[in-house]
Amino acid sequence: MQSFEGKVAVVTGGGRGIGGAIARAFADRGARVAVVSRSESSCGATAEAINADHPEAAKAYAVDVADHEAVQALGKQVIEDFGGVNVLVNNAGVTRDGLLMRMKEEDWMTVLDTNLKGAFNTVKAFMRPLMKAEDPRIVNIASVIGLIGNAGQANYAASKAGLIGFTKSVARELAGKKVTCNAIAPGFITTDMTDVLPEKVREDVLAKIPLGDFGTVDDIADAVVYLSGPQGRYITGQVLAVDGGMTM
Repeated sequence: MQSFEGKVAVVTGGGRGIGGAIARAFADRGARVAVVSRSESSCGATAEAINADHPEAAKAYAVDVADHEAVQALGKQVIEDFGGVNVLVNNAGVTRDGLLMRMKEEDWMTVLDTNLKGAFNTVKAFMRPLMKAEDPRIVNIASVIGLIGNAGQANYAASKAGLIGFTKSVARELAGKKVTCNAIAPGFITTDMTDVLPEKVREDVLAKIPLGDFGTVDDIADAVVYLSGPQGRYITGQVLAVDGGMTM
């Protein structure tokens, strides 16, 4: 298991699911972790669970990543608390599904503000410290929906496709400072959110996955760790689909 001893990782949407697994993966490998979530209870619970195994490794921050000023304040607070940052993982995301014909502007903007503007806000907040850091990494959690689209998810698809374009632009802008920026596009990952889907929907999705199985949150966390470690030093501006072959 590779070591992130002495490194600091910031994980948004870290209160549960994929984000929680990513935060845990970094802590298990020696990193200190800033666990960011809009919900104080969820990020607090994740940080508490991590600290039970790795004392004082994690700290919780209840911040809405769509709030620009709040995120800039978060950046300053994290640097004050940890002394720097080496890895930024933009995982925070929401859905407001519905056919475009019936979609409300509020549902469109909520998804774009969190999923896309949220990444802009955090990169702005941590860009300068990352440029001064050792082995600096940015990993954005996109989605296969941003690659292929999906009926009833025009807002989500637009936000994740935008995040991919944002990733490539940031990679070019920060390459001179050796900051890598990549995106991971998860496929159908088993979480508490997907567990409630009707069995027929699950069967239909499964039929589209060549490997014939759903992914786990650890599959995504392991990919993030890979891109954030020394093995990822020469990878930037890329989109890694962790999807069981859905998009090949």
